[in-house]
Amino acid sequence: MSNLSQNGRCLCGGIVYSVTSEPIHTTICHCKMCQRSTGSAYLLEPIFMKESVSVTEGATTVYEHISDMSDQALWINFCGNCGTKLFQTFARFPEVVGVFGGTFDNPDWFARTPENTRHIFTASAVQGDLFPAHFQLYRQHTSDSNTGKKNTPYILKEHREVE
Repeated sequence: MSNLSQNGRCLCGGIVYSVTSEPIHTTICHCKMCQRSTGSAYLLEPIFMKESVSVTEGATTVYEHISDMSDQALWINFCGNCGTKLFQTFARFPEVVGVFGGTFDNPDWFARTPENTRHIFTASAVQGDLFPAHFQLYRQHTSDSNTGKKNTPYILKEHREVE
């Protein structure tokens, strides 16, 4: 593990977590579940190996959700006091944790570049969303839920607004 350490917390400060590595990659998810979960147009979700993420103060409450897309469980960890969603784990990807990027003390500490960031479920994006040029964009997930076969991304030459 690297010497990197970044902290994040819930709105009331009752739960603090730490990550000890750079993200494996960053996902920007435009699916309906992430829209509902964040109350926004998408979820900014840096993805970490499980061993790089730990709760250092407090304890999360966990909500199990069955994905409409994969029919597999994911577990959203949130503060039982203020309701802030902090991170999620996945039956489909048991080795990783997806952090709700806006909960970091410094949400700008990790890079978001065409090399390390992808947009998924762009078919569900809301009007006015902007898709950046040169990033990998996927209409659904990056791979088929049943077969595991990788889906092919599309890449825009210019930024595009969702209409």
